[in-house]
Amino acid sequence: MLRTHTCGELNISNLGQSVTLCGWVQKSRDLGGTTFIDVRDRYGLTQLVLNTDTDATLREKSRELGREFVIKVTGKVLERSNKNTKIPTGEIEIAVEDIEILNAAKLPPFLIEDETDGGEELRAKYRYLDLRRAPIRNNLVLRHKMAQEIRKYLDGLDFIEVETPVLIKSTPEGARDFVVPSRMNPGEFYALPQSPQTFKQLLMVSGFDRYFQIVKCFRDEDLRADRQPEFTQIDCELSFITQEDILNIFEGLTQHLFKTVKGIDLGTFPRMQYVDAARLYGSDKPDIRFGMEFVELNDVVKGKGFSIFDNAELVVGINAKGCANYTRKQIDELTEWLKRPQIGVTGMIYCRYNEDSTLKSSVDKFYSEDELTNWAAAFNAEKGDLMLILAGQTDKVRKQLNELRLEMGTRLGLRDKNKFAPLWVLDFPLLEWDEESERYHAMHHPFTSPKPEDIALLDTDPGAVRANAYDLVINGTEVGGGSIRIHDRAMQSLMFKHLGFSPEEAQKQFGFLMDAFEYGAPPHGGLALGFDRLVSIFAGLDSIRDVIAFPKNNSGRDVMIDSPSTIADAQMTELKIKTTV
Repeated sequence: MLRTHTCGELNISNLGQSVTLCGWVQKSRDLGGTTFIDVRDRYGLTQLVLNTDTDATLREKSRELGREFVIKVTGKVLERSNKNTKIPTGEIEIAVEDIEILNAAKLPPFLIEDETDGGEELRAKYRYLDLRRAPIRNNLVLRHKMAQEIRKYLDGLDFIEVETPVLIKSTPEGARDFVVPSRMNPGEFYALPQSPQTFKQLLMVSGFDRYFQIVKCFRDEDLRADRQPEFTQIDCELSFITQEDILNIFEGLTQHLFKTVKGIDLGTFPRMQYVDAARLYGSDKPDIRFGMEFVELNDVVKGKGFSIFDNAELVVGINAKGCANYTRKQIDELTEWLKRPQIGVTGMIYCRYNEDSTLKSSVDKFYSEDELTNWAAAFNAEKGDLMLILAGQTDKVRKQLNELRLEMGTRLGLRDKNKFAPLWVLDFPLLEWDEESERYHAMHHPFTSPKPEDIALLDTDPGAVRANAYDLVINGTEVGGGSIRIHDRAMQSLMFKHLGFSPEEAQKQFGFLMDAFEYGAPPHGGLALGFDRLVSIFAGLDSIRDVIAFPKNNSGRDVMIDSPSTIADAQMTELKIKTTV
């Protein structure tokens, strides 16, 4: 080893020891006769002191040093006179006796410090430098610790980690596949897995009754803060279990992670039916760190001559506690925020419950104060509260009000990143209607089993059939989900039929799975947790990019290595892919 210690481990107990450190120069301060250098590695930072007045060699070496030079130093541990209590090594410094430049460095394009002057694109281009910064490095250390605890927990419950193929078959359901041309089979393509779904089910048929994998998955879809074209799942499947077993095991895993990694005891997770999540929060992943539940007002506001309410399928609102003092300018600004194309609200109604007990709304010409009192009663409003109301088609207006609720929660400081509110959402619809293709699609995937009591509805009212499915939500983010699977060929064939597959199409796409079911498939179910999202929640981040070592940008590009890129014509010819002019 070139070094005796790292830059993060020396302290007052090491006084007088001769040590050797290696690392990168963070900064250098020449005070005339004495030079101070901060040297950094992934473990931390240590201050070096060089007496350049009496040592000409050290003086010359110190003048050669620049930011990010890689150096090796030998010296003696001394007690610092001006201690830095913010870092573990802040009580000591190294009196340098010898310094060796292991590698010079160009001046980096941005400051490699906790607070950097580099923009997102610049840091992405030089990601290998960005990874030297403590906040990013700490995120990857956190990710490593979480992965180790996941493996430890699941291994303790007899799960076996099994790797599944990366080059698989393309399937028509779900997001777009990334496809890979096969040189040895011209005109045919592999797909990169969106999940190991069919393989983990086949492992259940094989008798591996408890499987897991921390696995890369790929989806060719539009990107945002919590999506990447390649992402990591904690993928799990179990045999001979019920939904209750799965919820208990993975609630236990989540509790274990919070306890061991963050020292937080989450307690028992509440559970909510999908229909209640939609009714009370307008979302299948409600943020329950704060209240502000929806209040439906059809019985209270209709029939008074106000056409916007009278013609709406649903009139619904939220009570923003303590916001009656919002000015007209603030309310107008909030209304304009809602009118943005991504939300699409045409207007918002409001009603103040003033401190003097009067009620003042934006539709006073249609409603008396006595009628507004009924509004306040419906909202359980108190003096100082502000009622915000939207109207329209049920599904659409619930989604719009969900956006308003989350925005108000943010503005009022109710979405504390250091507070964690987990939730199970249960009994999703099995199918959802797609207007474009004019057929039902599986809300989760086509292998999810219906609730046994709803099977008869598949022929009469498919949209009413509930799935044996469940999602884990934390702080309004869907962290993962799963279901009890179909495990017999007849039911799986019926499901494909209702999804619009002909028997021939079903056999071509999934015949291998249905054939396997005929050889004794056990009842089974599973769950996949988004590992990147989970780590970002632990790190208190909105984006998953900074918990991934080498992420893509919003266009799906890696600007550091300039990927994706074109390939040579010779490769295109070899793959039997025609070039375009």
